[in-house]
Amino acid sequence: MASPGPIVYLAGELPKLSETFVYREILTLRSMGVRVMPASVHHPKMHAGTPELDALAAEAIGVYGPGAGAMIRDVGAELIRHPVRTLSVMLCGGVDALAARDVRMASRPKVLVQMLGGIALAHRLRAHRPAHIHAHFAHVPTTIAMYAATQLGIGFSFTGHANDLFQQRTMLTRKLRRARFVSCISQWHRQWYRSITPIGEDRLPVIRCGVDIDDFTPGTPTPRTVVSVARLVEKKGLDTLIEAIGLLRDRALDCTCVIGGDGPMMDELRAMVDRLNLSDRVELPGAMPNDRVRALVSGASVFCLPCRDDQSGDRDGIPVALMEAMACGVATVSGDLPAIRELIEDGISGRLVPGGDAGACADALEELLTDESKRTELGKGGRKRVEQEFSSTITGDRLIAAFRSCGALES
Repeated sequence: MASPGPIVYLAGELPKLSETFVYREILTLRSMGVRVMPASVHHPKMHAGTPELDALAAEAIGVYGPGAGAMIRDVGAELIRHPVRTLSVMLCGGVDALAARDVRMASRPKVLVQMLGGIALAHRLRAHRPAHIHAHFAHVPTTIAMYAATQLGIGFSFTGHANDLFQQRTMLTRKLRRARFVSCISQWHRQWYRSITPIGEDRLPVIRCGVDIDDFTPGTPTPRTVVSVARLVEKKGLDTLIEAIGLLRDRALDCTCVIGGDGPMMDELRAMVDRLNLSDRVELPGAMPNDRVRALVSGASVFCLPCRDDQSGDRDGIPVALMEAMACGVATVSGDLPAIRELIEDGISGRLVPGGDAGACADALEELLTDESKRTELGKGGRKRVEQEFSSTITGDRLIAAFRSCGALES
C-alpha cells in the first residue's frame, strides 16, 4: 500500500503485555501492507515473550530510553539545523505548559520535558521521512507525538482510552483541536470529545480496539470456573468479584475463580481472599504471558470483570479482556458502564451488573454457572458481537480509511 513515508506508532511502552491492542494494531496494519514504524516513550519493562514481539521491541525507536544526554544532543542538533522550527516548537510548548487549563501545576515542568522529548524523537525519525505519527493514550505519548509532528511538519492523531482521559488528562482540548483525527474506541468517547470542544464527526472516526478472532477461539470450558484478567486496580471491580464468590459459597454453589494480572491492589486482594476464607476458591497467580492468558480465558465457564467508576473518577473504556473472552465464546459478566454497553447487550451478548454490587454480580454468575443453555447462548452472542464490530480486521480497515483521509496514506 503506497504512502509518502512510514506511519509512526508511539506508545508509552511498546510492546507491553497488558496493552495488546497497541501492538496488535501495528501487526494488523503491516499485514495489510501499511509501513508502520514503532516508537516507545520508555524501554519495555518485560520480556515480550514471542520472537515477533521481541523483534518489535528491538525495532522501536526510543524517546527517553537513550537517556537525557542523548535527548539534549538531539534537541541541540535540531536547533542547529532547523532553528526557526525548533524555537517555534519550544515557544508553543512553553505557552501550552503555562496556559492550558487542564495541566496540574506540578505537571507543567513535565510538559516541557515531553516537548523536548518530541523534538528529540523528531530528530531520530527525520531520516525515515515519516508521513504521520499516531499515538496510543492521550496523555504523555500524545503530548510527545504532537510536538514531534510539529517539528517534522507532519500530522498526528491519537487514540484515547480511560485513565489517560479521566485521571491524567493533559491539554486534551488543544490536542483535539490540533490532531488530524482522533480515533474513538466507542460512540460514547466520540460524544464526550465533542462535549469538550466543537469538532466535526469526520475527524472523530469510531475505531475499536480489535481482537484477532482467529487467535481467540472457543475452547473446552472447565466446569464452574470463573476467570478474570485485568490490571489489579480499583476500577476493575475485582474486590466485588471476590465478594461475589464468597456469596456463592454461602449459597452452597461450588466454583473456583482465577484472577490473572498484577497491579497495586495485589496485596489488598490477597488479604481479602484470606479474610473471607476463600483461598480454596480464589487464585491470584499474577501476570502471565499471552499464551497462558488465551488458554485460561478459553477454558473458563464464565468471564467476569465487574468494572466501576473509582474514587478518583477514573473508569474503563471498553476493556480488551472482555472482547477476548467473548471471541472465545465465553459468557461474560461486566460492570454496566456507558462504553461497555456498546460491546455487551445485557441478556444477548453477556450480562451487565451495577458496579460495586456484589449481590448482583453473584446472581449473574449463579445464573450462568448453573444454566448451561443460557451460558451457551450468551457465549455465542458474544462471539457474534465481536465478529461484527470488534475484530482486528475491521479495526485495520477503519484505521487505513482514517490515515487516507488525512493524507498519511495514498489510495
